[in-house]
Amino acid sequence: MCAYKRRKRNLYSPGSDGFPISRSKIDLFFECPRCFYLDRRLGYGRPSMPGWSLNSAVDELLKHEFDVYRERKEPHPLMAEYGIEAVPYQHAELPIWRDDVYRYVGASVYDDATGLNIRGIVDDVWINPAGELLIVDYKSTSTRSEISLEDKYKQGYKRQMEIYQWIFRKLGYTVNSTGYFVFANGNKDNPMFDARLEFAMTILAHDGDDAWVGEIVKSIKQVLEADTLPDSGEDCEHCAYRKLIGAEESGY
Repeated sequence: MCAYKRRKRNLYSPGSDGFPISRSKIDLFFECPRCFYLDRRLGYGRPSMPGWSLNSAVDELLKHEFDVYRERKEPHPLMAEYGIEAVPYQHAELPIWRDDVYRYVGASVYDDATGLNIRGIVDDVWINPAGELLIVDYKSTSTRSEISLEDKYKQGYKRQMEIYQWIFRKLGYTVNSTGYFVFANGNKDNPMFDARLEFAMTILAHDGDDAWVGEIVKSIKQVLEADTLPDSGEDCEHCAYRKLIGAEESGY
């Protein structure tokens, strides 16, 4: 029997204060307001997917590695290779920001304009000589193509970075507009596997603009307060599937 059922917890009630909205839910709203409303107001989330265990393992190993240089107060050799004048940031709340304890909160800030708590789990934070924070995200992939941020689906990476920058600015930190993606690209051209997976490491910079974040948070609040379903996202495959199947089933 399918275990899927309507969620009864963590639902928004009109007029409530301090309701949490994660970075991933902002991205869901950006993709499809209707799917977002079904999830946060009505408790019908999209079907779940299995976790990306290998990606998570790479993230954990990168955290451990950068933590070595964090303790030394030195730049990681990869940072030096790319000419990034910064060191991994030491802060008492870093384990919370990175969700090292798996509470699914991360960096959290109360938005006075909407009464929503906006949250985001970062992979790392660096700091430059000017005292500005640099938001960092780790990404794992395996491709023979050049690593870039220009693919269509990579635009979500950029939004992710800008949401984190917005959160930390709202928390009172001085955040540099440039953030960094650390890509680990798995090599699949070795003649033998030998129980080893080798990665080529790349850092890509992104000059973020978080001006849109506050406005979309206001839009999220308006949608949550409404008692009607909003329109679907233009390219939402989930809504298109539900509509198609609904039309077919209505004929039986």
